[in-house]
Amino acid sequence: MSTTKEKIEQLKEKSAKIELGGGPKRIEKQHQKGKMTARERIAALLDEGSFTELDKFVKHRCTNFGMEKVDAPAEGVVTGYGTINGQLVYVYAQDFTVVGGSLGEMHAKKICKVQDLALKMGVPCIGLNDSGGARIQEAVDALSGYGQIFFRNTISSGVIPQISVIMGPCAGGAVYSPAITDFVFMVQGAEMYITGPQVIKAVTGEQITGEALGGAMAHNQISGNAHFMASNEEECLEQVKKLISFLPSNNLEAPPEVDTGDDPGRIEEKLNSIVPDAANRAYDMKEVIAAIVDNGDFLENQAHYAPNIITCFARVGGRSVGIIANQPRVLGGSLDINASDKAARFIRFCDAFNIPLVNLVDVPGYMPGRNQEHGGIIRHGAKLLYAYSEATVPKITIVVRKAYGGSYLAMCSRDLGADYVIAWPTAEIAVMGAEGAANIIFRKEIESAADPQAKRAEKIAEYKERFANPYVAAERGFVDMVIEPSETRPRLYNALQSLSSKRESRPAKRHGNIPL
Repeated sequence: MSTTKEKIEQLKEKSAKIELGGGPKRIEKQHQKGKMTARERIAALLDEGSFTELDKFVKHRCTNFGMEKVDAPAEGVVTGYGTINGQLVYVYAQDFTVVGGSLGEMHAKKICKVQDLALKMGVPCIGLNDSGGARIQEAVDALSGYGQIFFRNTISSGVIPQISVIMGPCAGGAVYSPAITDFVFMVQGAEMYITGPQVIKAVTGEQITGEALGGAMAHNQISGNAHFMASNEEECLEQVKKLISFLPSNNLEAPPEVDTGDDPGRIEEKLNSIVPDAANRAYDMKEVIAAIVDNGDFLENQAHYAPNIITCFARVGGRSVGIIANQPRVLGGSLDINASDKAARFIRFCDAFNIPLVNLVDVPGYMPGRNQEHGGIIRHGAKLLYAYSEATVPKITIVVRKAYGGSYLAMCSRDLGADYVIAWPTAEIAVMGAEGAANIIFRKEIESAADPQAKRAEKIAEYKERFANPYVAAERGFVDMVIEPSETRPRLYNALQSLSSKRESRPAKRHGNIPL
């Protein structure tokens, strides 16, 4: 009969063997690819010494195709909980050194357990993905595992933040868990696709590399499936930590407050000259954002996708805000299909997690063209209208320059529920731009004039004088304040303070029917 001491030694030996994963050779191969192991990634993500592992000794029970002879330490996935800057999170990290990180029945059960615990505790759940896909030997058991994960992703949506980090291959059914989560991070070199290059070639004859098909840039810039991109794993995990710092643990909590050391009453004189006098000249809206948020620091979401609109997290007076801003440097800041989708999803996330919305408006209209119309700009643009109308968090709209027609409504006008609408003197709030309006309103006068060009210029100037300003809207109460641009930060801070106790409800229903 063994002694207690011997049993403790046996525990240590078993633990040490499991912690080696696929063994030194496979770990070395992982390192040669510039990749960390699952345990190294967790250690880099969480506060030092905070990780508690769960289900370390779980084993598969598959006997198909010789699997009874295959030892898979920790079942190819490391799971547990720890803290990020003191905030509790649950985490799982697939271990590519163990049977390629493939997902089988028990692998999935481990992931489902941390998903369930994260939901019970009301804290974020973070998945580090690096897997060859379903463990084919386990057939429908593996398939069922994916389904159970997807279901939990959906049930937890809007209740706790869910983050997916793609750090290696993620293919087939595995891609749908990240797609349901709130944010997807990708490391350059990682790949994500439903069908890989070999299958595509066999079925369609098309030749394409894995990187071009489903690499980090492809999903950050073209498909919009990913939200953040990093050049290496260390940078990626730092991005995750920064995102977590802006978020509450769940939908019942307020976002964390941080002492940033930046005076909320700071006046920013450069804002008085940032908007060009010529209406057709661009400027960088990111400079406006940097000037009004704490220490000029913000975390941009989907920076490479639909860059005509900016979505980012920042702080004003130490409190988290979500910012949606038109970018005049790209497509004049107009709204198109991708910009509408990008902004609508961001708005709904912020609304789910009690993060106030700040909207910086300089929008000339919806992007015209057959491709946009046939691509469904009506349906996609409606998502933006729906998201703003549905949101009950504090909503503050700042009109910087152009605010024309339906696109102004879509950027959270008073009629879509903005609590405060603030305008700069440079604001142009009208049904449409002066040039287009003059052509319609004064068409007969222009055509019959001795000098149509001169008459057109005269009528454009007349329209601008009468309508291309914030004062008509202010006279009707659609604009609450017209302010000097340099005062934007203190005015915004005061507005946010006054809205901190906002309570607004909507009619009881199962859920709305957003135009997807």
